[in-house]
Amino acid sequence: MPGRGPRRPVSMADVAQLAGVSVTTVSHVVNRTRTVAAATEQAVRSAIAESGYVPDNVTRSLRSAGSRVVGLAMSAISNPYFGDVVHGIDRAATRQGYSLLLADTHDDVDGELRAVSDLLGRGVEAIVLAPSADPSTALRHARHRDVPVVLIDRFSDAADTDQIGGENVEATALLVEHLATIGHTRIAMISGQPGLGTTQERLEGYRLGLHRHGLTPRPGYIVTGHSSGEAARATLNELLTQAEPPTAVVVGNNQMTIGAMRAVRDAGINVPRDLALVAFDDFEWADLFHPRLTVIAQPTQALGEQALQLVLSRLADPGAPARRVVMKPTFVHRDSCGCGQDSPTQDTTTPL
Repeated sequence: MPGRGPRRPVSMADVAQLAGVSVTTVSHVVNRTRTVAAATEQAVRSAIAESGYVPDNVTRSLRSAGSRVVGLAMSAISNPYFGDVVHGIDRAATRQGYSLLLADTHDDVDGELRAVSDLLGRGVEAIVLAPSADPSTALRHARHRDVPVVLIDRFSDAADTDQIGGENVEATALLVEHLATIGHTRIAMISGQPGLGTTQERLEGYRLGLHRHGLTPRPGYIVTGHSSGEAARATLNELLTQAEPPTAVVVGNNQMTIGAMRAVRDAGINVPRDLALVAFDDFEWADLFHPRLTVIAQPTQALGEQALQLVLSRLADPGAPARRVVMKPTFVHRDSCGCGQDSPTQDTTTPL
């Protein structure tokens, strides 16, 4: 990611001309002083991204002094998984004398662009971003300002961008193979939000695990929970009402797992006697469920710490080749798969 030479700062008037609106309208969008029509706001936001405009409030003074601030753009408020990742980044940043600014992307393209724009406006030196299904606009906006971005958790096809995340394909295949090994052939998958890199990779792993045991996905057995607890709850209810319901379910992330557990509780289904349930992502109280959950656990805090190291490396050497770091998760065998009821209370963990 080579550095660029100085350029004329983009002005609010430049944005107004590009969007075909008045400077006053741009000001209202940037400063949030008055609500404008949704289509007009989108036109202004697109012009801001295309031009690389950043409000001047504090940016110049922070940049000239070196802000020692890293921005985090992710859905940390709505997803507890990212809370652990943020803790890892924060701990590593504090050791290096950096502070963090957090902006919630709400896991959509528009929210992502707003989050990145806000962080750039506050003069961050770099951004760690959990990308949406299409982060290209947000990445282009950051490049206009020569601010490096490190993608975390979800890999993208942006080959010139540093990226770090967990291994998903073999990890999900392991969950499926474990279920097949103990006799399940009707295995369903509740996948995450369509378009996300993690969703695609975990679906690939699901299919791979079935293939290795001579199985194929049954019609209606691959469903989406949209990375939401409530959506996963409704989706599992639909699976359970099929003429031939699954005997085992793989759930794509921790938020959906909570929804799935509510669905089986409401239906009076016993896990694992009536339905085996395994999931991607561990969380602090996963072993407090009854039964305790068999999961793939990601190295969340280590992921955050390594992301901060990628940031520091990029700031120290802007022209270095982009790096892609894949971290290995761990298989945590508990009871919900149906073969651990007689095992000791200690979890059995197996690094991939």
